[in-house]
Amino acid sequence: MAVLVAGVVAVLAAACGPAPPPTGPDGPARRIVSLDYCADQYVLGLVERGRILALSPDAGEAFSYLRAEAEGIPVVRPRAEDVLILRPDLVVRSYGGGPRAGGFFEQAGISVLQIDYAPDIASVRAGIRGAAARLDAAARGEALIAEMDARLERARARGTRTRALYLTPAGVSSGAGTFVDDLIAAAGLDNFDDRNGWRSIPLERLAYEAPDVYAVPSFGATNHRNAWTPFRHPVATERVAAGPTLPIDGSTTACGGWFLAGAVEALAAGADAS
Repeated sequence: MAVLVAGVVAVLAAACGPAPPPTGPDGPARRIVSLDYCADQYVLGLVERGRILALSPDAGEAFSYLRAEAEGIPVVRPRAEDVLILRPDLVVRSYGGGPRAGGFFEQAGISVLQIDYAPDIASVRAGIRGAAARLDAAARGEALIAEMDARLERARARGTRTRALYLTPAGVSSGAGTFVDDLIAAAGLDNFDDRNGWRSIPLERLAYEAPDVYAVPSFGATNHRNAWTPFRHPVATERVAAGPTLPIDGSTTACGGWFLAGAVEALAAGADAS
């Protein structure tokens, strides 16, 4: 396998012609490729458009928060041969390309910036700072954090001890210890689902008890509308229809980033109206 990988890299490198001028060891990357839509948000939010070589195929989808900013930028499939032929000097990824992608590209001599999953808001702050430092965009990163924190503080001041239940079209709810649970707390609300982790919608509990508000994210066109999930169960559909229901832009919760402030603001506003 190692011989095969080395051969692929050598053939593609020869086919691409001369490499672009290398940057210094401390110089910023100028040919950046992003492999998934979570990584796309960090690339689009932190660096200049001219430094972006390509984004993931999902960069323009409804669940991608910075989808408008992605318009007009080339996309690339997260496949080794498709990426290598572009000759990037930095690959940014969260999950794109599979679990071995980071090691593969580093073996090919390409730097990799890994955007790790953020389980809470504090981890998002750390992730923004780390990514901004690697992308030579420290000032921009601090500005995004400051804006996020200001929005969170305003939302927290509005929040009440309303019990909210976050329900996804996939038929799961967000319980204690999840990223969304941290957003609910940041909005000054209580999480109706006190189970740990992501679980199937608590249909039995909903049959005799209801939260104060249902937070329902929208992710655009997905296959969930064509498949049966617990979200389609009569108990869930009737409860949600009876409301009150709070629509959430799914792109604000799909990946951990500064844009989570939008979800917290929506939760706090919905609590006021419940």
